[in-house]
Amino acid sequence: MALGTDYELQDCALARALEVVGERWSLLIVRDAFYGVQRFNDFLTHLGIPRAVLTARLNALVAAGVLRKEPYQQAPLRHGYLLTDAGLELWPPLYLLSRWGGRHATPGGPHHLFAHAACGTDLDLAGACPHCGGPAVPAAEVVMRPNPGRSAAPRTDPVSRALARPHRLLEPIASAADAK
Repeated sequence: MALGTDYELQDCALARALEVVGERWSLLIVRDAFYGVQRFNDFLTHLGIPRAVLTARLNALVAAGVLRKEPYQQAPLRHGYLLTDAGLELWPPLYLLSRWGGRHATPGGPHHLFAHAACGTDLDLAGACPHCGGPAVPAAEVVMRPNPGRSAAPRTDPVSRALARPHRLLEPIASAADAK
């Protein structure tokens, strides 16, 4: 019997969420959107994803209301992809999953660390600022930086180079097209 493509028989909110973001590449696209990637070619280059798969995943994430398309160039017309309010709600689970992966699935620990932009304190395991207190810090108030305990990634694409410096989440990164 072939593996199904949805969770039709699962009457569960987690199953419904997986139908939106559970396909291969989808969460990495959302992660990159939080990192400031907006342009198709930058997703393509940074993720190393097949063009047709990227197109399909972006279209699905737009249709699901996780991303929205916004024109950034008129001639020829080109669109960037930005997180919607529903997409921004994915920050806490994405952060928690990333932290889990850094502790349990990545030899040497995570490649990036996340801190509260207001005070510079690293976020705790739940995504909150231990210095300022309160709930999880919203993505717009988070700075990511390379983990100094890890050697630099050997990747040289423009997105990887931009992410090798401290960077506030959701702020657009310099695009490969801008480097020309």
